[in-house]
Amino acid sequence: MTALLSDIDQLRAGFSGDVLSPADEPYESARMVHNGAIDRRPGLITRCRSTADVVDAVTFAREHGMEVSVRGGGHNVAGRAVTDGGLMIDLSPMRGIHVDARTRTVGAQGGVTWREYNRAAHVHGLATTGGTVSTTGIAGLTLGGGVGWLMGTQGLAIDNLLSVEVVTADGTVRTVGEHDEPDLFWAMRGAGANFGVATWFEYRAHPQATVVGGLTAYPLEDAEDVLAVYRDAMVNASDELSAFYVLTHAPDGSGTKLVVVVTCHLGDQATADRELAPLRSAGTVLMDTVGPMPYPAVNMLLDDGFPRGARNYWKSGFVEAVDGDLAPRMVDAFRRSPSIMSGVLLEHYHGAATRVPTTATAYPHREPGFNMVIAGEWLAPEDDDANRRWVRSLFGALASHLGDASYVNYLDADDLQRTRAAYGPNWDRLVELKQRWDPDNAFHHNHNIAPGR
Repeated sequence: MTALLSDIDQLRAGFSGDVLSPADEPYESARMVHNGAIDRRPGLITRCRSTADVVDAVTFAREHGMEVSVRGGGHNVAGRAVTDGGLMIDLSPMRGIHVDARTRTVGAQGGVTWREYNRAAHVHGLATTGGTVSTTGIAGLTLGGGVGWLMGTQGLAIDNLLSVEVVTADGTVRTVGEHDEPDLFWAMRGAGANFGVATWFEYRAHPQATVVGGLTAYPLEDAEDVLAVYRDAMVNASDELSAFYVLTHAPDGSGTKLVVVVTCHLGDQATADRELAPLRSAGTVLMDTVGPMPYPAVNMLLDDGFPRGARNYWKSGFVEAVDGDLAPRMVDAFRRSPSIMSGVLLEHYHGAATRVPTTATAYPHREPGFNMVIAGEWLAPEDDDANRRWVRSLFGALASHLGDASYVNYLDADDLQRTRAAYGPNWDRLVELKQRWDPDNAFHHNHNIAPGR
């Protein structure tokens, strides 16, 4: 123990950021992540300010046989950012952003959130596909694929990734791209958490200053009719339209259940009005906030529904067909939701995101279609069992409508058996690359791809 304490002191001496043990005052807040149900206690937290700090942290963990977890934005619902007893590499102080308006590229460190990224890019009239909740970190979302409002025209976040600076398990800093370690770059785009600590990202950005977006709310009684309109509208949607169908609760705390269509259109006002008209008149309109807004604003529309510290438990899956008894089953189960914070969401994949070959990146889900998320959310620990049972029950009730595929960024802590389904035909290649780049599985505190032997 004395030797370990001496080594920790030595680590601190050369560290730009903070090295926190459980005795240090900031430790309690530093170990918490977005999901309030995650309550783990790392043996050490390294709050990194530079790539050199990350190298020292990875090296220290390897030399002392400590489990490693990596925290970027801390949004991952499974809480994989926090290890119990090991070393947590916290990138949240690493918030540097550089926008090159001439080349339309953006460099950003691993602790940046999409709100910060969008703000910096928007000054130059630029944007990159990046999530639908702005408090999400760029690192975790990108490394798992990166769904977002702009994916119809720009593709996923990984489709706009030009290079990544990554610290691999041996403590080496590598900048990987299409022409530099292309196999590792391929793996980082969809399975990156398994291959190292991503410290810098370089993205392609696109002109997109404003959008036409907002919320249209209907009474829950209209949910089945609204879903039919939503399905037909999205199957025929232009690349410029993205929309979510959401069963949710009124934000006033009354518990009133609603169906809401959240829309984002990238075209001009007249074109947007024509294409959005069916989605804005699919039932008895209770509220309609759709209109022109800066792109960063549309990426904040759902933020209030996902407050930091709320307890979360999710299930998700790709829907094979939005027909039959899917709608009545969803609505019936939603009526019995034990929490007024929970919701059920359908998001549609189409356009540029679906024109990339399945094996072009580690992320394989390139078919047009719908992904469903059951987002259980509540505040009190004593309500854990009831809310988790509800999520599992609804997921089971909809099983006949869901395929085997899954999106790794939406998998919860008890979904480890679904990891292989997140990568489909790319699994075997990922296993081989894991053996090459992380043969000792140092980066396993994730939905893990074990190295091949």
